[in-house]
Amino acid sequence: MIEWKEEKVIETNIENVWELFLDQNIKRIMPKVEEHALIEKSEDEPGAKHRQTYREGKRLETYIVDTLAYENKEDEKYKKVSFIIGKAFEITVSYHLIKLDDNRTKLIYEGQNEGVNFVGRAMLKLANKKGNHDVVTEFMDRVEQEARRQQ
Repeated sequence: MIEWKEEKVIETNIENVWELFLDQNIKRIMPKVEEHALIEKSEDEPGAKHRQTYREGKRLETYIVDTLAYENKEDEKYKKVSFIIGKAFEITVSYHLIKLDDNRTKLIYEGQNEGVNFVGRAMLKLANKKGNHDVVTEFMDRVEQEARRQQ
């Protein structure tokens, strides 16, 4: 299993950051997502399900994203989702935003990637830990860039 927890202070209002995690804006922070369609409940509640299609090179992968937790308070926002990709990996991630003041927001991005079968577990044992860290850092930087662009 690969786990991560990264924090970053973003110099903008919490609402500017949170807006990026809404369905209509998800492709701005996840450019490899080609489709993100709500198929059950509403996007702002636990139990919501989305059909998501992701492109990696020439390969397209479609899977269901389950919203496990959703909280939208004035000074704190939280979303936790889980999905199984390639019938080999269960990925669970959470995005936690904390309002530090009117112009600063702390983003905590936490997650884990767990093999669900022999192939998935074997691939994770061989995985490049630095490569995973680079992907996490790149995501955090993209969220910051897009949030500041919205100011």
